[in-house]
Amino acid sequence: MVSAGMELPLLTDLYQFTMAYGYWRSGRHREAAEFELFFREAPFNGGFTVFCGLEETLHFLRDFHFSAADLQYLASVLPPSVDRGFFQFLESVDASEVTLASVPEGSIVFPREPLMKVRGPLLVVQLLETTLLCLVNYASLVATNAARFRLVVGADKKLVEMGLRRAQGPDGGLSASKYSYIGGFDCTSNVLAGQRFGIPVAGTVAHSYVASFSSLDEVRHQALHPAGSQEGGADFLALAQSWLQRVCDLLQIPPQSTNPGELAAFVSYAIAFPRNFLVVVDTYSVMMSGIPNFCAVALALQDLGYTAVGVRLDSGDLARQSVEIRKIFLQCAERFEAPSFRTLSIAVSNNISEKSLKLLTRAENEINVIGVGTHLVTCPLQPSLGCVYKLVQVNDQPRIKISEDQEKTTIPGSKAVYRLYDRHNQQLLDLMTLEEEPPPELGKEVKVYELGRGADNECVTPIRAESLHRLYFQHGQVVQPLPTIAEVRSYTQRSLSGLSPLQRRLDDPQPYRVAVTETLHGLLSSLRRSSRHLQ
Repeated sequence: MVSAGMELPLLTDLYQFTMAYGYWRSGRHREAAEFELFFREAPFNGGFTVFCGLEETLHFLRDFHFSAADLQYLASVLPPSVDRGFFQFLESVDASEVTLASVPEGSIVFPREPLMKVRGPLLVVQLLETTLLCLVNYASLVATNAARFRLVVGADKKLVEMGLRRAQGPDGGLSASKYSYIGGFDCTSNVLAGQRFGIPVAGTVAHSYVASFSSLDEVRHQALHPAGSQEGGADFLALAQSWLQRVCDLLQIPPQSTNPGELAAFVSYAIAFPRNFLVVVDTYSVMMSGIPNFCAVALALQDLGYTAVGVRLDSGDLARQSVEIRKIFLQCAERFEAPSFRTLSIAVSNNISEKSLKLLTRAENEINVIGVGTHLVTCPLQPSLGCVYKLVQVNDQPRIKISEDQEKTTIPGSKAVYRLYDRHNQQLLDLMTLEEEPPPELGKEVKVYELGRGADNECVTPIRAESLHRLYFQHGQVVQPLPTIAEVRSYTQRSLSGLSPLQRRLDDPQPYRVAVTETLHGLLSSLRRSSRHLQ
């Protein structure tokens, strides 16, 4: 996680510096070059990716330079034959001659189209490779993972990211919180992420708090003043105990089946947070103790003018239990004239994965809030996105990498990308053109070659064309106003809604089409032929 003012010029692979020295030694270090950052396959066998990491990249570029300590260390790890003049040259290296064009943060993107275009002196833009990949790969992966969780549950349920304790170190935890929020989660348990990024934070109590109480004698401060008053105070413990008897009568369970330590914990927490009373109810028995104790305390709060928030489940059949709990809440609402019980929140957690979440949401349930941790932040279904950073042009001449694996053959030249729309404002495809080509003419047929279909072509007629790239960095400065994290999150959700239901489908999605123009297809074919001829 790169913060403003954080200098990370050595956060890269050693071979970037050996290549840089090779460029410098041969006198090619100032040649104009362009690299593209892209990926070859969408993660999780899905149909889309949420692009993230741009803001961190811009911070990195703005602060990019080498300190005396950096250069001293480099001299110690590079071979002693390296000319000392190289390190003197690196003293003056920064990103002031680099320009970066990118799709906006939070964009929905697809394989093989350039997400970032990085131009500048060959040596400098080569040195940026590893760091930019590091900043984009995980950010985009976890945002995409979060977006998939959001698609599973729909818009109505609240999603809480709670994966800090399982994340890959503190930087991974902060990144996960930030990009999960962009991907569609509502809040995080991570307090530092809340402070740094303005993400809403949420949290209540763990089982340890409940288990720390063993008897009602441990409720040492029993008074709670009525809502809206700082004077007077009811004996809140006695009030809760009287309600517990009535709740147990309603539910036809013996009061002695409830755990007194649990009731003590709930009473103490309610006195501390009378307006934010949400507790975990499965420390002992959900139906024989947790729910009766919760209802008793919530009804006692109501007597004093407060409204409880709800309960959290962390084990068992979450869907079935949520339905049973909702029935009890409705019974209490009717019997005790407690209308707020109709809308009490039921939150669940318990190592929830995308697969278990699908099963949970398909079953009858009364769940309002879902907490996800390990399976969100560690992305176990696919631990890496696999973005690459490839040279496409030097001194205005296109460059190509030919591979036995056709998917690894790069698309040469500096390119523009347009998202084309039909007369119904539905997305047709993303079209890559050479940068010097004019934009596609609206209302006129355009011949396109869809990637992965060889020489096959078709004609499409765009009614609207949206240029995907914007210039973000030039002359050492960020040149676009950056949106807030909440604005990026909203943009991501709007962008996802632009896909068809078949393209948003998480299993076996309909592939989104990415194509090239006839001119770019011709250049690619020509360079492939000439490369094979040279071999």
